[in-house]
Amino acid sequence: MSVGPGNKPGKKGVARLLAAANYSKQGLVAAWRNEEAFRQEVIGTCLVVPLALWAGETPAERAILIAVVMFVLPIELINSAIEATVDRIGAEKHPLAKIAKDTGSAAVAVGLFAAFLVWCCILIPKLPL
Repeated sequence: MSVGPGNKPGKKGVARLLAAANYSKQGLVAAWRNEEAFRQEVIGTCLVVPLALWAGETPAERAILIAVVMFVLPIELINSAIEATVDRIGAEKHPLAKIAKDTGSAAVAVGLFAAFLVWCCILIPKLPL
């Protein structure tokens, strides 16, 4: 029997979901332990979520303020995965490795900038000027 996308061996149903949840937990723990940027972004998120709940006037505003900040976390996780993969391949300097790491970092920067812009767009009009 051939193994292809449709008949992949392994866990099925609830067992697969539980295994996937465990892998995700392990990934979060690894990121927390090994990635200072991830820890900083989690702490920053924890600090600004209450601010979003206070500053947003409508449920939609609150949701948008929280979502744009939380969206940075999966980008950072993907960046960390890229960095770990590149580091696993080899320690020697290679132009493609640099591009991979730099573009992953750029993705995080774009996410942070987008969050900043959304916060500005929602909160600046409310300032008593």
